[in-house]
Amino acid sequence: QVQLVESGGGLVQAGGSLRLSCAASGAFFSGSAFSMYDMGWYRQAPGRQRDLVASITGGGSTNYADSVKGRFTISRDNSKNTVYLQMNSLKPEDTAVYYCNAHYRLLNFWGQGTQVTVSS
Repeated sequence: QVQLVESGGGLVQAGGSLRLSCAASGAFFSGSAFSMYDMGWYRQAPGRQRDLVASITGGGSTNYADSVKGRFTISRDNSKNTVYLQMNSLKPEDTAVYYCNAHYRLLNFWGQGTQVTVSS
């Protein structure tokens, strides 16, 4: 069974910080398999589509949405099968459910999401 479990969401004031974690487990991530996956964080606000926030390849290359560049940092620890999203200088418009995604060739997995709410 494949699991992507997000944690670290919550309520924070504008200007604050949160660190999201996504731990991967299951047969498809066993051994060194996790390191081959491209990992991503997406977010979805009410009434809006799910958009990419940040991604990191198996080789460590990163990509960010323009709206979060300079504020968010994605990283991964392959020894722990975990990807992180450090979010600084949070804004009310960052409020959304944040989802973890793992992608490798035809394999594509999603976590259940974690709520991030930024108050003004």
